[in-house]
Amino acid sequence: MQLSYRLLPAVIALSLSAVTVSPVFALEAGPPIVLAERYHADIELSRYWVSEKYDGARAWWDGEKFVSRGGGVYRAPDWFVANLPNEVLDGELWIGRNQFQQLMQAIRDQVPDDAAWRTVKFMVFDAPKATGGFSDRQAHIETLLHSVSDPWVEQVSQTRVTSHDDLLIQLDRITKQGGEGLMLRREDAGYIGGRHYGLLKLKLHTDAEARVLAHLPGKGKYVNMMGSILVEDSAGVRFKIGSGFTDDDRQNPPAVGSLVTYRYQGTTRSGKPRFARYLRIRPEE
Repeated sequence: MQLSYRLLPAVIALSLSAVTVSPVFALEAGPPIVLAERYHADIELSRYWVSEKYDGARAWWDGEKFVSRGGGVYRAPDWFVANLPNEVLDGELWIGRNQFQQLMQAIRDQVPDDAAWRTVKFMVFDAPKATGGFSDRQAHIETLLHSVSDPWVEQVSQTRVTSHDDLLIQLDRITKQGGEGLMLRREDAGYIGGRHYGLLKLKLHTDAEARVLAHLPGKGKYVNMMGSILVEDSAGVRFKIGSGFTDDDRQNPPAVGSLVTYRYQGTTRSGKPRFARYLRIRPEE
């Protein structure tokens, strides 16, 4: 099987010695979570752990509550958090593949719905305040969660991949099963808030967010419905998105001012995304 993937050039913005520096924690607007750079083929792949990229809600367990990337609080039922350790954990609230909207309906209520939360899992992939590199922190998580028998609390499985071709085969398999992509974590990387090359993401397609500016009327079978939306991305580029919508989406389109996630394949010379396709509304955190 031959897979193609447009790889980004290797621009290493952080030295490996910087990757292992211990961070300073300060909860202000949001927790100091580590963010991923995009994968490139020039990394020393044998030094990285690989796991599935979950399409869920990033959740920082501060020992008492779940905090979102933007600093909001996910109000979980008491039984859901009763056995979680009094220690910071970084993970994802997740239901399953292709169930992001169901997840957000379950976790965004101020008064948690027990039945909805019964479908949610807390997928733990890091322990930000534990010492050592990522491998050391994984061993720490395994010990920490050994006494937590709740089936909704799970340590994310990490595997090794020996070659770039094997990595792309794994990416293809995960994507065909409905997964979003892969995450790669360098074995000796310390936990540093912000974006750096200790954490990488690999996907077959590129996703991004844009703000809805207007609804444009449909034609033909979409008459009297929304035909496309006019959006603006973070760089100020305006463009239309007309595909990826269900009939229900077209009758109840994303509100003007809302943030939407779309998928695309490269950009034009003017910076507009090619083949932009709507995925979902991205909740404001």
